[in-house]
Amino acid sequence: MATDLIPTQRDTTAGLDALELAPPDRRTDLSRRVWRSAWPKLLAVALVIGVWQVVVLSGWKDEFVLPGPGTVFHDLGDLITTADFWAGVRLTMTRAITGFALAVLIGTVLGAAVATIPPLRAAIGSLITGLQTMPSIMWFPLAILLFQLGEKAILFVVVIGAAPSVANGLISGIDYVPRTWLRVGQVLGMSGFAKYRHLILPASLPSFVSGLKQGWAFSWRSLMAGELLVIVPGAVSIGVRMQNARDLFESSLVISYIIVVLVVGILIDLLFNAADTALRKRWGLTGN
Repeated sequence: MATDLIPTQRDTTAGLDALELAPPDRRTDLSRRVWRSAWPKLLAVALVIGVWQVVVLSGWKDEFVLPGPGTVFHDLGDLITTADFWAGVRLTMTRAITGFALAVLIGTVLGAAVATIPPLRAAIGSLITGLQTMPSIMWFPLAILLFQLGEKAILFVVVIGAAPSVANGLISGIDYVPRTWLRVGQVLGMSGFAKYRHLILPASLPSFVSGLKQGWAFSWRSLMAGELLVIVPGAVSIGVRMQNARDLFESSLVISYIIVVLVVGILIDLLFNAADTALRKRWGLTGN
């Protein structure tokens, strides 16, 4: 009877194995990962706000020209509760998504053609890089002449600003596909569209995603410049509202719209980072 109450070595080992094999608390693990990802960003925001407040307190500019963080965030809080604000955001995002989608379509077709047709690369390969380095604001005079003050003028500049980056991303990805993979595909009988569909395009995805991310950055900057320069009658976007706030000398609202544009850019960047992380995990390039 007494010996039954004493744990044996096998029981002790089994208990230790059970402790080792017990799954970790998923909620705790998730909260730790969220905190590890969030605290550097929160620290950066705190530093920016701190420096901003110090500059305001130094009296470098009058407060009606450079308001403090408290005033700006108060006005921003009032701003995001209005229906007109969200209507402007919706218009701006519709333009951004439409222009970026067209740029992806054009850039993908152009990049695939240039990467596979040597005479075409010799003819316009450098031209694509040259277009990518041009400031988007240089296209607006031509866009206004071609399309007047309308949506097409803004869309034209957004597309021509983003498509070269998408094309160059795909070209670089195709160029760096290992030759051995191509020979294996040839041995397996891949040719024509099947070779691109099942071998070349998947292998070029990392570089292509980088091109998409860079293309979005160019399209977003082009769109913001377009909304500030091309005022379409009846279309009250984020850029138009910022212009109106500047004309009325409402510095707090101007800074509020700058923060809105920054936040949208950060959120889109997080989406691209998530896609890039998922792609690297699929390729086995992550830590665990």
